[in-house]
Amino acid sequence: MNRRKFLARTATAGAAAATFAASAFPKPAIAQSMPELKWRLTSSFPKSLDTLYGGSELFAKRVAELTDNRFQIATFAAGEIVPGLQVFDAVQNGTVEMGQTAAYYYFGKDPAVAFDTGIPFGLNSREHLGWMHHGGGLELFREFYRQYNIVNFVYGGTGAQMGGWFRKEIKTVDDLKGLKFRVGGFAGLILSRLGVVPQQIAGGDIYPALEKGTIDAAEWVGPYDDEKLGFNKIAPYYYYPGWWEGCSFGALYVGLPAWESLPPIYKRIIETTAFEVTTWMVSKYDAVNPAALKRLGASGTKLLPFPRPVMEACFDEAFKVYDETAARSPWFKKVYESWRKFQGDEHLWFRVAENTFDNFVLSMSAKRS
Repeated sequence: MNRRKFLARTATAGAAAATFAASAFPKPAIAQSMPELKWRLTSSFPKSLDTLYGGSELFAKRVAELTDNRFQIATFAAGEIVPGLQVFDAVQNGTVEMGQTAAYYYFGKDPAVAFDTGIPFGLNSREHLGWMHHGGGLELFREFYRQYNIVNFVYGGTGAQMGGWFRKEIKTVDDLKGLKFRVGGFAGLILSRLGVVPQQIAGGDIYPALEKGTIDAAEWVGPYDDEKLGFNKIAPYYYYPGWWEGCSFGALYVGLPAWESLPPIYKRIIETTAFEVTTWMVSKYDAVNPAALKRLGASGTKLLPFPRPVMEACFDEAFKVYDETAARSPWFKKVYESWRKFQGDEHLWFRVAENTFDNFVLSMSAKRS
């Protein structure tokens, strides 16, 4: 066969095969109809926190994968677009389409937002998710945030947190008096009634404040993240538990106009991926905290429980604050009533099975170690 004729026939056959493949195996029509979007997501957290900030990197990656790269979300750490504590305003004002934050940072806007993260002596992680997704919590917050042009999603979580790093021991309630403590939301309000001077400082600014002596103590998350931020180099006493965060869930904020502009499939992808981020983050913290706690102990950190009289004093003040706040804040009252009913039912169940099981296994495991 003439070589030139052979090449021509081969090219023709190849083109025909490509045409057949395109017609026989086309991209799904839904993918072809997806709009190409480029959004920005600003976070309250620094890039060094690979689990907190990493949740948003995972989110952006997964959304791109699920949309054949048609929906791309660029993530920005605290300070790259706006400071860490201005995410709420950036989303509300349309500066960015999305934001990752902890809702209780915005306690000053309305105390009800604290429930979105978790409140002192409140629900644990499983109970909180039960309330949000099956107990009416999410519906309440969708109504609440609408007045700020925001749509919210549960977005990651840390589990129960630690009580923080202190330069001096806390032996009695009197030791709290005059203590400059980085702690926010309701915990700060409760502790202020016992003499603490609460300070609200973004994560990336805590270390220099502690190093310079601007604050005497600071709480952040738990062993894995606290080790990364180096607090053990400055404050030797590491207290537990963080009673103000028996659960601590993040929030994904989406600007309402941006949300309403999305096709239904993109809305479902955001919703589904936020679920994935939550599962990924909670499970990762459970996996990495034990080794970090061991390393901190080996480095000389003094691990101490808050004395029970201190915990009891804080517990009593917490529920006084809730009752007082409910009396003057309509939204807080509305959310608190739903939350308190759910808490009562959950505590009944957890006392019967979950708590009994955990306490027995943990006590027996301690004997074997």
